[in-house]
Amino acid sequence: MKVADAMTPRDEVVTAVLPGTRSDVLEYLQERSFSSVPVIAESDDGPEYRGLISRQSLIDQPDEDQLVMLMEDVPTTTADTDVRDIAALMVEKGARRVPVVDGEFEGIVTVTDVVAAIARGKVDVDAEVGDYAARDVNTTHHETPLLVAEAQLSYANAPYAVVLDDEGTMCGVLTEVDILDVAHIVEGEESTGDNFPDQDAEWSWEGIKAVGSRSLPTRDIELPTGPVREFMSDDVVTVTQHRGVEEAAQEMISSDIEQIPLVTGERLVGVVRDIDLLRALYE
Repeated sequence: MKVADAMTPRDEVVTAVLPGTRSDVLEYLQERSFSSVPVIAESDDGPEYRGLISRQSLIDQPDEDQLVMLMEDVPTTTADTDVRDIAALMVEKGARRVPVVDGEFEGIVTVTDVVAAIARGKVDVDAEVGDYAARDVNTTHHETPLLVAEAQLSYANAPYAVVLDDEGTMCGVLTEVDILDVAHIVEGEESTGDNFPDQDAEWSWEGIKAVGSRSLPTRDIELPTGPVREFMSDDVVTVTQHRGVEEAAQEMISSDIEQIPLVTGERLVGVVRDIDLLRALYE
């Protein structure tokens, strides 16, 4: 199977166009739950691919407004690349979306596209999901303030947290998408203090005049202050370790999720992310 058979073609891809601002991309990511948006520049020869802007780059750089400064350099591929090779690239580089470029921007192939191909039986996979699940699980408490939980995800470099109640039992899942859905940008000002020079200071010179108080424009990402339980997904889909990879892929596609907790009985024993399933295509 080739990338051309799995990718989303250019005319179906939401893109940001240079020049542009962060508000355009934030709107796309919030409304459509994308993990990132490709950036293009129009030219006489067609759209030229320039870079990718992710959810995390918007959160990490709240003071940056210009798209060109928010773009990330990610690997690209071509339409005739084997889908198993692109799966290996995605896992190795941690790339969720790989632009398809051959002279001009032709489309994009995502982790979800490859998982959908697995779910539909377009690539042969004879493996159990437990062989690809991570046993180390990122967790948070259901009463943790969302601001703190977002920081936990950032420090853990994880796009999710399994939410535990007071008994340590799984009661939900919090994801980057849940956080981005309720984030908004706040404009403000930060005072730089009074600009009254000390006339007795060695570095003062004649001609400097007091100009009063100054302020700088600021921009920040604001999140609600409520606990995680108010924003998490509490209808949690789970799998057991002996389920097939294809079945797990079907669960992810039908439920529109990127990770599934792995359970034995009612006990949480791991988590399998969509990108983990891609390892079954080449290992």
